[in-house]
Parts: sequence; structure tokens; C-alpha cells
Amino acid sequence: MRFGASERFTPLGYDLRIGVRAYRDGVPAVLEATRSTARNLARRDTPVRLRLLAALAVSAAAALLIATGLVAARVQDQVRIIGHQAAPQAAIAADLYFALSDLDAQATRILLAGDTDALAGSRLDALGAYRERGRQIDTGLRDVLATGAGDLERSLVTEMLDGLAVYRQRLGQALAAQPHSAADALGYYTQATNLLHVRLLPAAYRLRAVSEQRLDSAYDAKSGTEAAGGAVAVLLGGALLVLLITLQVWLARRFRRTWNPALITATALSLTLLVAFSTVLGAQERRLAAARADGLRPYLEVSELRAIGYDAAADTSRYLVSGNLAYYADDFAGKSQLLTGLDPVAGQRWAAYRSTHERIVALAGAGKTGEAVTALTGIRRGDAAFDFAYFDAAVAAVTGVRKAEFDSGLASAERTLTGAVVVPVGVLALVIVLTAAGVRRRLAEYR
Repeated sequence: MRFGASERFTPLGYDLRIGVRAYRDGVPAVLEATRSTARNLARRDTPVRLRLLAALAVSAAAALLIATGLVAARVQDQVRIIGHQAAPQAAIAADLYFALSDLDAQATRILLAGDTDALAGSRLDALGAYRERGRQIDTGLRDVLATGAGDLERSLVTEMLDGLAVYRQRLGQALAAQPHSAADALGYYTQATNLLHVRLLPAAYRLRAVSEQRLDSAYDAKSGTEAAGGAVAVLLGGALLVLLITLQVWLARRFRRTWNPALITATALSLTLLVAFSTVLGAQERRLAAARADGLRPYLEVSELRAIGYDAAADTSRYLVSGNLAYYADDFAGKSQLLTGLDPVAGQRWAAYRSTHERIVALAGAGKTGEAVTALTGIRRGDAAFDFAYFDAAVAAVTGVRKAEFDSGLASAERTLTGAVVVPVGVLALVIVLTAAGVRRRLAEYR
């Protein structure tokens, strides 16, 4: 069918052409509206993302601030416990052991010197040494209680105080009985020296063992804190660095700006702090461990050998007091064998004392008891007291060097931790401020 001109322009055809044209004209408008909506959504999403990244970075910095502060404070406290409680208590316990041994040795010298005019000087020297050792023991026991002793340590100290009271009583009875009855004096002295070996020295040994165990536990606790704290610091520090770098990269891409000085500074400070904190923890740990290995442990070992030397020297006196009882000669030989591992100088001086001991035993065996007592209690060169003092001076020099090494290492570790709490807090507070400053301008563009 063909249409005429009037039919081609019917109202219906006209409307269809209008609709097609309107549709075609409306497509760009819809696309433009879509683009505009997307831009608005992106514009609104940018500050949200910016705030989120900044908040995460600030939170990581705050968490790292808290973690480093707590770890540093805890390590400082543990170093203080090691250096000013556990180590001194172990040293005091070691000194108590040899002080008790010498106390009995001096008591034996007093008995041997008696009231004879020829040995008056020896008696006065022994009395002075006896009183000095007594003061050292009393002070040491008080110091143990003052260094944060636990229940077991307190119990051992109480046991030793009770035993010392009985020991002094028996020794006083021996001295009082000596002018009247040698047998009674010997009986009281035997009770005293047996009390020392059966009760006092074992208690001192247990106190020493408990103190050293406490020291080991303090070192282990500090190592655990350093390991756990260091791991947490590395994790939080790594998270902070990742967030700061991510924030800078995102800002550079979004705003087409390459540098953000505040964020770069915050990143550099965070990295420096993380490295410095790990270095400080490692440095103080190495220094305190070296102080323990090179100073404290050798000190305690030499102190133990020193105590054995005192007890062995006392056996020389006990041999004469007991009327040449072979037990004490054999006991001396066994203890003397343990002293072969001493420092070469101290070892040579002990060998000199051992020669004097053998001479005294030979004199006593030959019935020359008076000469043996003189050789034992005399304070001239060649006498036992002189040789032992010479030996003790050498051992004291060794223990003094070891003690000084530990004190130096402890002081070095404490200096290393100076500012370990304050500096990280200050640096990370600055990191938080710089992070906020680094995003403030960009957020201002959306207000």
C-alpha cells in the first residue's frame, strides 16, 4: 500500500520521530549524570580512605609507643632486680659460706693459743679475726633479708641465726672451761664445730643455691621479656612502616604530589626508632650476659673455693685440738685436692700453705705438739697463719677483679637503657603529630 503525502506526516509518525530524536539527545545527558555521580562518590570516598589510613597509622604508632614503653620499663626493672637484688644476694650467700668456715678456724686458733704469753699475739690476732667474721656474718644475714628475700631464704636465715647463737654459746663454754678442764673445753668445742658442719654450713650452702637459682630465674625472665617485647615491637613497627608508606603512595597517586615531607619524616623516625630500640635491647643483653659469664659466675666459683680453703685450713687446727685425729688430716687432703683449679698465683700460695700443714702434722706426729701449735698459730713468715693470709690475699684479688667486672658490665647495661622509656615515647608522639599534619591539608580540600 502506498501512502500519500498527507499520510506520511500523520501525528503518529511525527511523534515517533520526536521520540527517537529525544532519546538520541538524552544519552549524553545520562552519561554525564552518571559520570558526575561517580565523581561525587569518588570525591566523598577520598577523605574517608584518607582518614582511615591516617587513623590506622596513628593507631599503630600509639600501640608501638605503649609496647616499647612497657617493654623498656620492664627490662629496666629486671636489670635492677638482677644487679641490686639477685646478684648481691648470691654474692652475700657465697661470702657467708667462707666467713662461717673462717669463724670456726679462728675459734680453733683461739683455743690452741690458750693463755700462754708466747702465743698472746696469735691469740689477739685470732680474736680480732673471729670478731670481724662474726660481724660480717651478722651483716650478711641482715643484707640477705634486705634484698627482697623470699620465704625460703628467710627460713634459712632464721635457721642460721638460731644455729649461730648456739655455736657462740658452745664456744664460750669451751673458752671458759679451757683453764680448768681441757676435756670439757674439747667437748664444748667439738659440739660447736659439729654444729657448724652439720647445720650452719649446709644452711649457708642451701642459701647460696637458692640465691643462685633466683639469679638464674631473673636472667631467664629478662630474656623472655626481651624476646617477646622485641617480637611485638618488630611486628608493630613493621605495621606502622607499611601503613605510612601505603599512605604516602596513595596520596601521591590520588593527588599527583610526589613528596609529603611530614609523612617522610614520620617514616624515617619510625624506622630509626625500630632499629635503635632493637639495638639497645640487644646491646644491654650482651653486656649483662658478659658480666654474668666473665664476672659474676667466676666470682661465685672462686668464692666457693675460697670457703673450701678456709675450711681446709681449719682442719689443720682441728687436727691439733682433737689430739691428732686422722679424720681431719684426711678431710684436709680431700679439700686441698679441690683447690687445684685455682688461679695459678693463688694455687702456688695454697701449695705453700699445704707444705706448712704437712710440717705441722709431722711435728704433731713426732710428739712436738708445742712446736706444731706455734707453727700453726704464729703470724711470722713460714707460719701457717702467715701462709694462709698470703693465699687468701691472692684469692681475694681474683674475686675482687671478677666482682669489678660484673659491676662494670652491670653499670654499662644500665647506661645503655638510659632513656629507653622516654625516647621512644617522645619519638612516637612526634610520629603521630607528623602523620596528622601530613594529611591535614589534603582533608582540608574536602571541607
